[in-house]
Amino acid sequence: MRRPLIGMTAYAQQVQYGSNDLMAGMLPMTYIRAVHAVGGRAVLITPDEPGTDVIESLDGIVFSGGGDIDPAYWGAERHPETEIDKERDESELLLMKAAIEADLPMLGVCRGMQVMAVAGGGTLHQHLPDVLGNDRHRGAPGTDPLAAGAAAYGRHDVRVQPGSRSHEMLGEFLTVNSFHHQAVDDPGSFTAVGWCPDDKVIEIIEDPALTYAVGVQWHPERTNDLRVFSRLVEAAARRSGGGSTWAPVKGAGREEPLAV
Repeated sequence: MRRPLIGMTAYAQQVQYGSNDLMAGMLPMTYIRAVHAVGGRAVLITPDEPGTDVIESLDGIVFSGGGDIDPAYWGAERHPETEIDKERDESELLLMKAAIEADLPMLGVCRGMQVMAVAGGGTLHQHLPDVLGNDRHRGAPGTDPLAAGAAAYGRHDVRVQPGSRSHEMLGEFLTVNSFHHQAVDDPGSFTAVGWCPDDKVIEIIEDPALTYAVGVQWHPERTNDLRVFSRLVEAAARRSGGGSTWAPVKGAGREEPLAV
């Protein structure tokens, strides 16, 4: 049987490739490898021609990380630190609302979780340093939060609400990486079920009324802990009508220490 087909929202970005300077649809391979490691088949969804027809072909969808969301969607003025991508906002909010309506299994990662909240009628904090008085939720400019020497920042604990679906999946406490300056303020139609215990920044949202709808503020695709991807693919396999014969990478989906 075929592997569950997982759509993944991608960037449209100007890139230099050899002697070519061109616009490319792209996504870090960490996302794609995470889906493949747990038995899914990843396909990219670019923002250049928005439409909901792609939902009909998918078994699940990942809303990936990236830049800021335009605060106009929740009636706020743009902060000086906010940088928007109008085309991507329009495409992903359209897809998100269609995915919710279709009960398509979904995972939101970082920006993707924020898209979930905004699509559900919620709001965001535009710049966490203004709210918290520090910048501990993201690494220094130009650094990877999991790179060697980066452990002094961009990493914190998360406490998960007992009784939630995410608690059943992840347990009550875990340590995550962190690389963002916007954050969910009001999750809208979703429910906040995970927080950074030090400052109460929302780290997980979910909708238990849907088959699988989970958003996480960190970047699990950059770690060895792929449980949120594994559960997505499991839900997608059920939706596709029987699952997959593909054997996931040994150990994928288990709780592991963050890679450094």
